Amino acid sequence: MTSVYKPTDEQLNVISHEGHAFVLACPGAGKTRTMVERARTLFSRIDDRRGIAFLSFTNAAIDELEARLQRLGVLPTPLFPSFVGTFDRFLWHFLIGPFGVGNSRATPRLVPGKGDWEVKPFDTAQPLPLKAFERSTSKIIADEVRRLGFAPQKGAAAWETTAKKMIERSRAEGLLDFEDVRDCARERLTDPDFAARLGAALAGRFREVVVDEAQDCNPADLQIVDWLRGTGMRVKLICDPNQAIYAFRGGVTDELLAYSKKFDREDQLTMSGNFRSSPAICAAISQLRPPHARGTPDVAVGPNKHDPSPVYILSYGGAGVPTSIGRKFQELTESLGELAYATPVLASTWQSASKAAGRPVVDPGGDKTLLLADAVMHFHFAFEAGNRRRALTRLHRSVLLVRGAIAKKSDYQDHIEAQGLHDGRWRAEIIGLGEALQLRPGETDYQWLDRARQLLDHDLIGSSTIKNRLHAHVDLKTMLVAPSTNDLPARSIHSVKGLEFPAVCVVLTSKGAGSILDVLEGKSTAAEPMEQARKIYVAASRAERRLAIATPKSQANRLQQVLDADGRSVEIIAI
Repeated sequence: MTSVYKPTDEQLNVISHEGHAFVLACPGAGKTRTMVERARTLFSRIDDRRGIAFLSFTNAAIDELEARLQRLGVLPTPLFPSFVGTFDRFLWHFLIGPFGVGNSRATPRLVPGKGDWEVKPFDTAQPLPLKAFERSTSKIIADEVRRLGFAPQKGAAAWETTAKKMIERSRAEGLLDFEDVRDCARERLTDPDFAARLGAALAGRFREVVVDEAQDCNPADLQIVDWLRGTGMRVKLICDPNQAIYAFRGGVTDELLAYSKKFDREDQLTMSGNFRSSPAICAAISQLRPPHARGTPDVAVGPNKHDPSPVYILSYGGAGVPTSIGRKFQELTESLGELAYATPVLASTWQSASKAAGRPVVDPGGDKTLLLADAVMHFHFAFEAGNRRRALTRLHRSVLLVRGAIAKKSDYQDHIEAQGLHDGRWRAEIIGLGEALQLRPGETDYQWLDRARQLLDHDLIGSSTIKNRLHAHVDLKTMLVAPSTNDLPARSIHSVKGLEFPAVCVVLTSKGAGSILDVLEGKSTAAEPMEQARKIYVAASRAERRLAIATPKSQANRLQQVLDADGRSVEIIAI
């Protein structure tokens, strides 16, 4: 987008629209800038001093919007009465924090990692994460446990009973994550008197609520959005249903489109025209939707609209993801003049992306030295706020293992509860350790290990020395990698949602490529392949000037036929 903003007619419709709105926006449609200009329009009025609530579902999207609002001089100081934050944070701030949880007298506290708590009904039982259970019913989520290979001979009753006790006890103690927050908010809104009083209060503070990335709503979220619409505030939903990749949140696609019908025809708006990507990338993005959802192909209208580059299919052999993917991708992006750090390799999992980018993937098993090194590497390669928090927790757990405060990884949550560490007072020390343990230029694995021993040689529990706890390991050298602007970053697709890059390489694995292509050819509508196909769509739509999609050679021609349907240039390169 150029520095002098010249909105399209569709963007002007959104900027000037006074009522509720349901906005369908294609990738790169300029919705962030459009939201900024909508805010500028509202803030310039003196007849209504109420604020605006901008909500989204990822920290990355909120950070981008807030930065844009500040850079363009739109965000007021102080921010009050407006609000900029995630949907979950909004619920916490206005529905849970001030009122507590049900009948509990405990002060509510946020525990972001609660979904990773281990549910283990007996010592020899397979542990399951709490996020594999429905919070409201404690029942197992079939898709989650299937991925974990969970199939007990005597059924799941013991796990569900344990999960139910954990959920009830933690809520009674006021320990909540955002999954609980949504359930508690929904429960509160079933009280008509409470809902009416709170709705009136919110309508007194906000004139408009904008929900971006609305495809990431789950059914409970849509109920809350519907309640907001009835409070007197204008509500604007902006979404691309094809980017709904948060199935673990119970995200909706068909339900969202059905919900759009509640909006009057004049309130159903569209934003087309891709200001981000080149013509070939726009054509590929359109073809990466299921056949029934393709509609009119996206059109490149931004600064890259004359870029003639094709989309590249990197055809690889073998069952595993080879490092040759990353090497070829770097060759294809050299002419862009961008640092490698701005041209990520993306895959459904960080492990697959790392292999393709040439970054070693070592399973640390139960070795304390490798667990610590692995945690330090994740800490320094963490990309966005959610990943950073998980990486910090992983590092804290590894430090506790080394010190002997816990005997095994599964003891971590019990330790946190027993020591009352939910307030996060441990974070400052662990952040300091993470920074101190960064691999230095020219440092060998032995030198790093010596430094790690010195830094952790205190607060040890038991008679074992730090040298016995952190011993040399043949795989340590492979695991230790110094972050460099010359290395391709490896990212999971979830972590880059809402971002954009000059070039992107998307990796399809031999395990998933065939079922994804079945979806894109209209042969399958199964839930799991549909979600995986949407991930590829999201990943490809991050690209501005170069897009490469790596796929097993057995699927390369099929992929080319899908992407070639619009007549744009698609080039297969065997690697």
